[in-house]
Amino acid sequence: MTLPPGQRAVVGFPRFGTHLHHPPPPVPADPVIEIGGAVTEAVTLHVTDLAKLPQQEIEADFHCVAGWSATGLRWAGVKFETLYRAQVAPLIAPDTTISHLVFEGLDGFQSIVLLEDALAGDVLIADRLDGRPLDSDHGAPVRLVSPRQYGFINTKHLCRIELHTSAPPVPDRWSPIASHPRARVWHEERHRLLPGRAVRPVYRALIGPIRALSARGSRVRPR
Repeated sequence: MTLPPGQRAVVGFPRFGTHLHHPPPPVPADPVIEIGGAVTEAVTLHVTDLAKLPQQEIEADFHCVAGWSATGLRWAGVKFETLYRAQVAPLIAPDTTISHLVFEGLDGFQSIVLLEDALAGDVLIADRLDGRPLDSDHGAPVRLVSPRQYGFINTKHLCRIELHTSAPPVPDRWSPIASHPRARVWHEERHRLLPGRAVRPVYRALIGPIRALSARGSRVRPR
């Protein structure tokens, strides 16, 4: 098994959450995904309607920017490209060029993704993992899965997709661990300013404490 530079395989699939020791957000009775931003009109898609689109299953590894990788995961759902062409593109005015997307989760987390990266063939809006519906720890009801990008791009509990014609403001601009805007794992794009190799020791030192805190907030035993 070949992993991207600086990654180490782990057993299972740890829960890493935005709120760490807090439980994941509750799943709404009728979950939806809002589509907004640079569109002719904002719309709301019911998550149940995603089942009407062609389904896709992929086997892919999940790479955390901290340096661990969960391998051989089987994700299933709708290709983001399929959703975009069918439901989102018709909402864009002919003279509007979309460059970036913001994916937002019920936990308040946001990731900023270049449109070209989001339209890669292996990017999913996933609702199943290893043959079972997503649990709350891993992003229920649906999440973004972009295997070629670090985990912080893979927004869990997806509830909103916002379209932009230019790069939106970066929330962690002055953070010492400011994330890379593209986060491509095979390019080791971990940090916005520093080379990936330089930040490996710092990020790896955070794995243990973050994993311990996140496990405390788990609703189910991490697999």
